[in-house]
Amino acid sequence: MTSINRLHQSGTLYVVAVPIGHPDDVTVRAIEILGKVDLIASEDPKVTQRLLTHHGIQATVTSYGPRNLQEKAAVLLQRLQQGGHIALVSDCGSPLVADPGQLLVAAAHAHGIPVVPVPGPSAIIAALTAAGLSCDSFYFLGHLPNRASHIDRCLLTSLKREVPTVAFCTKTSVARALKTLGELAPVRPVVVAYDLTKPNESVIRGTACEVLERLYPTRGGDVTLVLAGTDGTESDDHGVRHAQSFSSRRIKTR
Repeated sequence: MTSINRLHQSGTLYVVAVPIGHPDDVTVRAIEILGKVDLIASEDPKVTQRLLTHHGIQATVTSYGPRNLQEKAAVLLQRLQQGGHIALVSDCGSPLVADPGQLLVAAAHAHGIPVVPVPGPSAIIAALTAAGLSCDSFYFLGHLPNRASHIDRCLLTSLKREVPTVAFCTKTSVARALKTLGELAPVRPVVVAYDLTKPNESVIRGTACEVLERLYPTRGGDVTLVLAGTDGTESDDHGVRHAQSFSSRRIKTR
């Protein structure tokens, strides 16, 4: 069983991954640490409290992010320096992955405070493994922007990669992305995963146009987009050239 590290004069910062949807998708080690630390620093304490209640854990939870990060990090760092043990968690998945937390973790390292990762579920990996695409390597884009011109720019770059590109999306950005991909790369495989590990989980694969036709307005808000990499075929090379030409035409008309 995991025990809280009491050998250091300072406390320990545990970077704890939590479920991306289903509350039981959490490791035994994570549950034990969340129940033993002095404080849990959470992106949204209400979301974290629901997870703790589900597993019968009583703990003190404080807010970390998205605003006033510098002030909050300073307070948490002082608590660590005084010997307190803190678990850093996000709303879902792993802290720091398209999520606040980097400032606190970097500060802990700078002050010689032990940082212990407690790995767990990842929407990125879950989407890739369900996509059926080659994923020996991949590129994580982070959150796809909502602004149309920024989406187009990101997709034009992604279409040139040999490896799959994974991005987190909103309902608005995923619809825009699929429409654009339908024009730029009509035969390139695309996968959209909604609400992974939740009761209404859905993984849709096909061309951008096929996937777009199968989307429904009532889908949930947690969306992961996976765009296949270039396969080096003549048709795919033609698609990349078309995308480059498409980009040039758009730039000239603006």
